Amino acid sequence: MTLTLSADEARRIVLRAQGFLGAEARRGGAPATLRRLGAVQLDTISVLARSHELVAYARLGAVGREKIERAYWDDPAAAFEYWCHAACILPIDDWPLYAFRRRHFRDRKYRWHDLPDSVDKILEQVRESGPITTADIGGAKKGGPWWDWSDAKIAIEWLLDTGDVVCTRRVGWRRVYDLAERAVPEHLLAEELSDAECVIRLIRIAGRALGVATRADLVDFLRLKAPQALLLDQCLLEGTGGLVPVQVSGWPDRGANGAAGATAWADPAALETEPRGRHRTTLLSPFDSLVWDRARTARVFGFNHRLEAYVPKEKRVHGYFTMPVLAGGRLIGRVDPAREGSTLVARQVSLEAGVNQRRGAESLADALWEAAAWVGCDSVRVDRVDPHLSVSLQQALAR
Repeated sequence: MTLTLSADEARRIVLRAQGFLGAEARRGGAPATLRRLGAVQLDTISVLARSHELVAYARLGAVGREKIERAYWDDPAAAFEYWCHAACILPIDDWPLYAFRRRHFRDRKYRWHDLPDSVDKILEQVRESGPITTADIGGAKKGGPWWDWSDAKIAIEWLLDTGDVVCTRRVGWRRVYDLAERAVPEHLLAEELSDAECVIRLIRIAGRALGVATRADLVDFLRLKAPQALLLDQCLLEGTGGLVPVQVSGWPDRGANGAAGATAWADPAALETEPRGRHRTTLLSPFDSLVWDRARTARVFGFNHRLEAYVPKEKRVHGYFTMPVLAGGRLIGRVDPAREGSTLVARQVSLEAGVNQRRGAESLADALWEAAAWVGCDSVRVDRVDPHLSVSLQQALAR
């Protein structure tokens, strides 16, 4: 008989799986956080910090940023960069699991640009002179917009896609490329998996990281194309992915008109004990895996999350780099932050409908002050806030 979970039970399981509920989630620091999440998304935008730093901070609190960097980029390699949900930092032990994607890129022979004739030459340069950055091979751009890559950049990124080279560290935010055979442990390079084996093992990772997930959630976590999505369906049907079916009442089920709740899949270990402990109160990167899927965020939290960094300024509703605020296991509001010297500036703050104003203001203030301290700010300024929240928030910040 299929287990039925309430929407609240599913939400708490999700929070624990993602490291936001209970003291156990903080054990092991940033390295354990990366292993728990399976993938940490990268992005070039830096407001208070880079997104991959914010992901660890949101779970661990004011952990030293150098510790976060060492957890991701260390020597020997603890992680590597590759395509999962998007461009992500992944545990080095998961290198064999992405063989299906490396084969796809190799067969495709295209990387947003036509491949230049210099691919073999660039590979030989890495072999002879690596590790290298794009600066060592002539630069990343031709001089135009950010997407106007140089032939050398196109070549080295395609070699990264196919697994001939790997990035296991960065210097000044520049990728450092080296031969996979030099940077990836030999026993991992020797493990050759079929597409089906890759998908089976990745489903387990995604299921553990998400706690409770629909099929669409699993596909989105791994960004599977149709052939691999069919393999995922087979794994779920046969149980080879290690996940068990559950019904979540309150989650919409488009296939059954929402009558009995959504069919989802759960990590069996997540169902063994009831999630307990204190919830984190924190700002979240918009690229955090708790919220990176808009449909899932709406389903789990009833929160309409949208990154507006690429929306024209005059059309933004909540701000450039709006960070959801997590408190009490719920997404209660939004902050669009900036930094001016030693002041953390909340350019825009809002509270979700239905959230108690006083408690919400206190949670917002806690999140702002903790973030300010973490990035070395000693004051907080709010530029724009809903009028009905203004007094409560200023009082909470003053306390």
